[in-house]
Formats: sequence, structure tokens, C-alpha cells
Amino acid sequence: MNHPTIQKDTGAWIAFTWISFFISIAALILGIYHAPVDIWVKSFLAVAALFAVGSTFTLAKTIRDNSEAGKMLNRYADAKTEQIISNYEFTSSPRNV
Repeated sequence: MNHPTIQKDTGAWIAFTWISFFISIAALILGIYHAPVDIWVKSFLAVAALFAVGSTFTLAKTIRDNSEAGKMLNRYADAKTEQIISNYEFTSSPRNV
């Protein structure tokens, strides 16, 4: 049975993702702060932005969890199939008479 290797991200990619996340949040905050609107509109935009960021993390986690659950089910099915094949090969081998 071929076990898939776990793909790990490089340090550069992880740094890039975190830096781009913080830059986008900073740009969003600056944009809301400098918007020529009343404070209640700025507050609404800030709350909406926080909700969008939180729901994005939740969505990403859900997609990852579903993907990992699918991999686990495939591993289980592969192991069961290998067991059936090995039992079949063992019981159906020609006997020396």
C-alpha cells in the first residue's frame, strides 16, 4: 500500500501568507479609518470586515477538515481492500498435493 507523503509548506510560503494577511488587514483598517463617512458607517464596515475575516478562517478550516476526513476514509477503504486481496491470495493459492 502506498502511503501518501504529507506535504509541508516551506518557511518562505508560510511567511508570505502571514505577511500578506497582515498587510491586507492593515490596508483595510487604514481604508476604513480614512473613509470620508460618519463614524457609524466606519463602525459598520469594521464589524463587517471582522466577520468576513472570521468566517474566512472558519470556511478554510471546514474545507481542510472535510478533505482530511476524505483521505482517512480512502485509507480505510484501501486497507480493507488489501486485507481482502491478501486473504483471497492466501486461500486460493495452489496446494501441493
